[in-house]
Amino acid sequence: MNKFWILIFLILVGCNPTQEKNEEEFSDLIKLTHELQSQGSILSNHLDTLAHFYENQLAKWDSLKAVADFSKYQFNGAFSTNLPQQDSSLSSVIILNTTPDREKALEEVAITNFLDVKFREFMNLNPIISQVYSNSARQVSRVYPSYDHQNIVDENLDVTAFNFYYAANEVNNPSKEIVWIKDSYVDPAGKGWILSVVHPIYRGDKLFAVLGADFTVDDVIQTNFESYPGEFLLINSKGDIIAGKSGAIEMLSMPPLKNHVYRETVKSEFFRISDFNLFNSKSREVRNMAQEFLLHKNEEFHFKEEKYLRKAICRPLEGIDWNIIQIMPSN
Repeated sequence: MNKFWILIFLILVGCNPTQEKNEEEFSDLIKLTHELQSQGSILSNHLDTLAHFYENQLAKWDSLKAVADFSKYQFNGAFSTNLPQQDSSLSSVIILNTTPDREKALEEVAITNFLDVKFREFMNLNPIISQVYSNSARQVSRVYPSYDHQNIVDENLDVTAFNFYYAANEVNNPSKEIVWIKDSYVDPAGKGWILSVVHPIYRGDKLFAVLGADFTVDDVIQTNFESYPGEFLLINSKGDIIAGKSGAIEMLSMPPLKNHVYRETVKSEFFRISDFNLFNSKSREVRNMAQEFLLHKNEEFHFKEEKYLRKAICRPLEGIDWNIIQIMPSN
């Protein structure tokens, strides 16, 4: 008798078709989440290693100055004169007009030339990255690989006014750790809408610079989302769509896309990420879905009014406060 009831129990709990269906529906979303988290973890570790090397070198300032090559970079006003693709070992260096001391900034450029080799190594280790850079308190910007900085960047910029700098400063990042910038923004170097991870660099107890690495929204879509057949979105904690397939975005009653391709939309400097916020959708159910996922932390939402949509599922990305949503259309 006891064996009979044990058998019935095992059948009931072990062969639940709903549970198996849910696991199957979540499988691609879980894989994509793990893929993005793994990439983020690897990138964070590599940036942390580079940051520690950077700070260790700064501690040798006087000895580095004694052997520094002050002729490696020549300047025409604010900009280094090397051209993109002219020499792949060089960065693009700018001493912005907002520098408090140009002579000290020139000295900084020469002393930190060690970054060029390290930047190239970093790019080789992280192929999804579009650029790696250092922006300093003296308004020295070094970006690798080199780009057409003379025709793209305003020489009167203040780099400390951008979130890729101030997100890591003493006030916003007192722990002095890596910071993932949660919102996309237009890259002043002309690479379109990008995402960044940054790390403060200290010389003694003063913030010397912010080290950063960028990857474009377009890269996220091509490298990750396009590998899966479903319709996926990457959103931040405010409901902004950071990246996503155009099909998923259109299904959720968001604004019309440029050329019907989200990748083209986010390359435009006129794109406003706030326009692509789930809470601004024309659909009441989509707004309810955003509330269930972001405020109530639920993982599933079933559509009842949207005839082309069946359900949506959601998984968080740990440590960054982003979420991945998969949209499932009606059969």
